[in-house]
Amino acid sequence: MLCVCAVVSGAEGWSDIEEFGRTKLEWLRRYVPLANGIPVDDMIARIISALSVSGFQECFMSWMEDVMKLSGGEIIAVDGKTQRRSHDRRRGVKALHMVSAWACGNGVVLGQVKTEEKSNEITAVPELLDKLELSGRIVTLDAMGCQRAIAKQVKEGGGDYVLAVKGNQEQLDKEVRQYFDAAREKDFECKEIQNDETAEDGHGRVEYRSYFLSTDLSALSGVKKWNGLRAVGMVESERYRGGRVGIEQRDFITSLEDVESFRRAVRSHWGIENELHWRLDVTFREDESRIRRGNAPHNMGVIRHVAVNLLKREPTKISVRKKRIRAALNDGFRDKILMGQ
Repeated sequence: MLCVCAVVSGAEGWSDIEEFGRTKLEWLRRYVPLANGIPVDDMIARIISALSVSGFQECFMSWMEDVMKLSGGEIIAVDGKTQRRSHDRRRGVKALHMVSAWACGNGVVLGQVKTEEKSNEITAVPELLDKLELSGRIVTLDAMGCQRAIAKQVKEGGGDYVLAVKGNQEQLDKEVRQYFDAAREKDFECKEIQNDETAEDGHGRVEYRSYFLSTDLSALSGVKKWNGLRAVGMVESERYRGGRVGIEQRDFITSLEDVESFRRAVRSHWGIENELHWRLDVTFREDESRIRRGNAPHNMGVIRHVAVNLLKREPTKISVRKKRIRAALNDGFRDKILMGQ
């Protein structure tokens, strides 16, 4: 309770948490007894570093199941993020890499699993998906998650998937790219190909995106090895900024069959980067955190996720950064955040 309220109110390290507790002791006692006052910062660090990673994670996910009801068709974006300053060369501890599931529509973290390297996402993603309710959901993953076992797991869980394809699936990537290159030569005039377009103007740039989805899988080898595979997709992005033009093509495989759902899933996936990872780095300064002891890097990562969810649930139309400032200054506003009002 102490750590969550402190982080919601802007605390970043153990001494910040202690200072918040001593300043807001009487307010905290409205929720928890704290009969012996606030522990010193080193004791706070010892407690958080000693908490079971799996136990704390299960508590988080149980809480999210109680407070968050996802609608059918909700998009769950899964991606990893490294806490860059959590490594400890002296002890041979690598930087913590955490794979998170983000409910794009609700804008909250659903769960997380820790790994020590980005390459371990292949094993961490199935562990995370196994803890989530996938029925009726659309799961999106970048190229690291483009694995047959993951596609099978999502479909067997009752969900759909949109998986980015890159060099780690070299043959598949080549075949999808060749298919859309051939379709482009015919101006995409093929009955199996659906098309949708969007345009965005802001922050000094204009971006046009064209979404293509084809249910023609005849050009792909090994289709039957991908559980539920129904279509291949491609997104072309043209960015105009400062007189310069940038063009990017991204390829996908998916169990979806309509381009509107495909477009929505691809576009929503970036929410985990823009709304979660960016916010953790810029607003919560996670990449600068030197917390390294025991299980503390992971457990503090979970506490930050709790804080993100609480701040997002509070309906005031101001930024999360401003909410944290207001929470630090205003006990009543902090009450509203805790109550989700």
